Amino acid sequence: MSVRKLKPTTPGQRFRVVNGYDAITTDKPEKSLLAPIKRSGGRNSRGVMTMRYIGGGHKRRYRIIDYKRNKTGIPAEVKSIEYDPNRTAFIALLNYQDGEKAYIIAQNGLQVGQSIVSGASNVATEVGNAMPLSQIPLGTIISCVELRPGQGAVMARSAGTFAQLMARGDKFASIKLPSGETRLVLITCMATIGAVSNSDHQLLVSGKAGRTRWLGRRPRTRPVVMNPVDHPMGGGEGKSSGGHPRSRNGIPAKGYRTRSKTKASNKYIVERRKK
Repeated sequence: MSVRKLKPTTPGQRFRVVNGYDAITTDKPEKSLLAPIKRSGGRNSRGVMTMRYIGGGHKRRYRIIDYKRNKTGIPAEVKSIEYDPNRTAFIALLNYQDGEKAYIIAQNGLQVGQSIVSGASNVATEVGNAMPLSQIPLGTIISCVELRPGQGAVMARSAGTFAQLMARGDKFASIKLPSGETRLVLITCMATIGAVSNSDHQLLVSGKAGRTRWLGRRPRTRPVVMNPVDHPMGGGEGKSSGGHPRSRNGIPAKGYRTRSKTKASNKYIVERRKK
């Protein structure tokens, strides 16, 4: 994977850094795995804006991703590595031996023509293979981790992210997550070997505000320039600081912990993420 720095032919191109898309092998998605996406513009069913700074953007179609990897023991060939407009990671199209097709989150190093498989027995620890945490060697870099058995992958799915299997007991495995948190997860949960693809995503620079609009994000108003009626940090004459940083409903920001101390899942967190 690589990035490209463009020549400054226009002000918008001057600082722009784009993805080289070396890993992408096709620009046409699999039609049977597409679904429509209806845009809400941040409005609810009554037409009232409930989420600010959402609207516009290029029309997209959703790629149906197989997060569960529950076709156990059936090998699949990687047919293509594709761009997905709905996520930062690349996706891989699989052709199973029984004729079924599916999209999965592509791992770093996954190649077209490679054979991958998921299951609990006789599955090698190779990039792209999915297996329960009970079968993965300690210290292995993993991604697309389940939180509950059969739920489907929910953790470490973004571009370049990965988790690491640190320890394992009779019932739980200890996993270091991308946030830095170490957490206990049932050993029957599935995970995929390898880090998520498109690790250069963090190096990209959009170059201009219009490109953010194409992604469906509208301009964000700074709280300090609002009126007192609109935000706790609003009001004042000129460029006043606005007091302590806080959210629209008064919850402090920058270091204030909002997680409930009585939350049931607190007992599964071995070490909290760093501030």
